Amino acid sequence: MANLFANGVDPLTVLFALLGGVLPAVFWLLFWLREDAKHPEPRSLIITSFFAGAIAVFIALPIEKSIVGIFGIGTISTLILWALTEELVKFGAAATVGLRSKAYDEPVDAMIYLMTAALGFAALENTLFVLKDLLENGSAIGMLTTSMRTVGATLLHVAASALIGGSLALVFYKSKVSRFFMLIVGIILATALHTLFNQLIIATKGEGTLYVFGGLWILIVGIILLFEYIKNRKQPSRII
Repeated sequence: MANLFANGVDPLTVLFALLGGVLPAVFWLLFWLREDAKHPEPRSLIITSFFAGAIAVFIALPIEKSIVGIFGIGTISTLILWALTEELVKFGAAATVGLRSKAYDEPVDAMIYLMTAALGFAALENTLFVLKDLLENGSAIGMLTTSMRTVGATLLHVAASALIGGSLALVFYKSKVSRFFMLIVGIILATALHTLFNQLIIATKGEGTLYVFGGLWILIVGIILLFEYIKNRKQPSRII
């Protein structure tokens, strides 16, 4: 932080950058918690899941650096493995905290904990990205692009993790084999979405960013509908 100020960066600019990284994540967290207001999860677990997701960034970064060292920057192999790494560490954060707790007692909880961890991940990742931009540029140049990136990245992380959470939620009352199978399906779908997003951003060189974000917003609407469907599901009667 001292380096930022030494480079002539206005402290208010740093503050705005931090807010730009964190606020989108906090906004979405409050939105999803409000959607689950009838059967809220313990606040302690929500907060812990959020910070567990943030900590997961520090697990993902060295792995992603190693991937670049092996496959190079910008290759399709790197993009796939980066996406897979981030989806796995986010799931790991949710599984370590929320999914292993007694509060995980209804289908929609899977989506809540996965998305909460994803938002924690996005908040710290976005903050680090914005601070890196400030360190390199020493000013607010490019802040509009950076802000768009943080919003898009937040939507992406929410959507990808929601696919995993939704997959688990759909088989909440099924056998362990079914839950494991759907977990794999969810991770594959999330990784594919994540990879596609990154590939499109690179391929269009930023020119198609608005179109990519538009597609993400459509997906988010679908996830909201899925959330509502799962939230209103009833436990099936046991067949004797």
